[in-house]
Parts: sequence; C-alpha cells; structure tokens
Amino acid sequence: MNHPLSPSKLQFDSDGKLHHFLTIEGIKRQTLTEILDLADSFLGTEGKAVKKLPLLRGKTVVNLFFENSTRTLTTFELAAQRLSADVLKINIATSATAKGESLLDMLHNLEAMQCDMFVIRHAQSGAAQFIAHHVAPHISVINAGDGRHAHPTQAMLDMLTIRRHKPEFGALKVAIVGDVLHSRVARSQIHALTTLGAAEVRVIGPKTLIPPSMQQLGVHIFHDMAKGLDGVDVVIMLRLQRERMAGALLPSEKEYFSLYGLTDEKLAMAKPDAIVMHPGPINRGVEIASSVADGPQSVILEQVSNGIALRMAVMSMVLGRSPQTQAAEDIR
Repeated sequence: MNHPLSPSKLQFDSDGKLHHFLTIEGIKRQTLTEILDLADSFLGTEGKAVKKLPLLRGKTVVNLFFENSTRTLTTFELAAQRLSADVLKINIATSATAKGESLLDMLHNLEAMQCDMFVIRHAQSGAAQFIAHHVAPHISVINAGDGRHAHPTQAMLDMLTIRRHKPEFGALKVAIVGDVLHSRVARSQIHALTTLGAAEVRVIGPKTLIPPSMQQLGVHIFHDMAKGLDGVDVVIMLRLQRERMAGALLPSEKEYFSLYGLTDEKLAMAKPDAIVMHPGPINRGVEIASSVADGPQSVILEQVSNGIALRMAVMSMVLGRSPQTQAAEDIR
C-alpha cells in the first residue's frame, strides 16, 4: 500500500499546517511540542481529560479499525466525543467490504456522507498513508497503527506521560525493552524521543527481536538487561507480539521473562526515580512482573488517561481547531 509521496510530506497542507497525522518521522520538534502543550491544556488538575469542549461541534469522525483494539479505539471515541464531534464506528466484519466492496469505494461513500476525519487502524504498513492520499482534500486522516510501521498517537501520549514526570527531554536516558522487531510503537517512540532531544535512547532485547536497521535510528542496542537499564530515567516495556511472529524467534516465554522481563530486581538497576511504562496490553509474567506493573514507579494507567487528552489535541490540530480559534469565533 505504499505510495511515492512520502507520509511526512503528505501530512501538511499548502500552508504548512498539520492536516493528517500519519507518522512522527519528518515532523519538527516545534510541532510535536505544540501537540504536547495542547494536550496538557486539555488535562484537568487531577490529570484527567476535560469532559466537554465545543471545538469539533458539527464535525463527524469515522473510526475505521481493521484490527482489534480496546484502549486505542475507546480513547479515540472518548476524545472525539469530548470535543463534541459526532462519532461513527464502522463494524468492518459486517460492512460492505466484507461483501466485496473495495476500500476506496467504502471511503468515497463515507465522504459523500459529509464526514471530516478518518481514524485508521490496519494490519498493513502504509494503509493510513494510502487512504490519506486518496481521500477528499477536506478530510483528515489519523493513523491509529499500521502494520509494523507507525503508531504516532501512542508514541505521543507516551511523550506526554514522560514530560509530566520528567520535563527536560535533553537530560533523559530512555530504555525501550522487548519485541522491537514487531513493534510499530517502538519506531514511533524512537522518532519522537530523538526529535524532542532525548539525551540517549537505548533498545534492549534478544538479537532475534531487534532488527539491524535500529542502529540507523541513532539508538544504542543492548542484549543484556543489566547493562541496558543502568542509569536510565524511563523504562518502556513492549508487548511480546506472538501473533506477528512467523518462526521460533524465542525458546519459551519463561526464559524470555527470566532474561528480559522487568522485575523489581532488574528495575533497581535504573535510577531510583525511574518511571515504568507499557503501551499495553500487558502480558504479566512475560514482559513485566505484576509487582512492577502495579508498583509505585509504574505510570501505565496514566498513559491510558493521557491518551484521551493527547488524541483530543491531535484531532483538534489537524482539523484546524483550538481553544484560541474557538474563543475568537465566540467573540464574533
């Protein structure tokens, strides 16, 4: 589903404003910071997204999820509703595509219903880019995860969570641990961290789960947890994606946990105030011990809460709506 026009160029309109959100790669630090600042403004004093704003009143958001999802789909729905948008969820299994209708025909029919945004999750890398290239000019596309390629809103909600605990990215050492090979989240996290100026990004895992191309992204690769976690400020654990593994990349989950699962003992190798993250869903006893996932250094549930505010920020930005523009319209 790849197209000659790169997603980084496709994301911006002729005025240089963000129109689609397909990948973090190619987006400047200023834009990422604007997204984080806007998301912060949507978080109340208790760290929960505000209940209702009129920023997308009259807009229609369509969630097209060709892969199963709980957290991502739910937080996108809540984000759109809290911005006062109308939300349409398409059941792919019972849609006309199951009867042979092409994806483009389905999109064009939805366009005819005066929709404004498509949120896309698809098993094929490049799917969101393909759709963004073919939709009508007024429609925005947000990538909610495509194959092994990218998951930009997940990475950005992770950046929001990090920033609320560790405000200066330039001083941070961050370790991403586990199944990097199959993780679209890890790739987006690396692009976000390097763009935001993190001091060091480390990738930790077995050789079979870390592609050689990782070094080209400017990360330091470790195959030993003790060395990789030494002195880090943030530990991001990744889900072991058995469903994407074509061969016997691991001997057993028990051995994997022994070597790369995050326990209290392994976490002690990081800085005493290090935070622990996981994009979910968590496989307890495989990637992370329950005592760590539920422990005082875990911010995993905060990631879920922050996901609503972050997705509110992205939705409002790509549709050219912000509290400032709303205030100006209210005055008129």
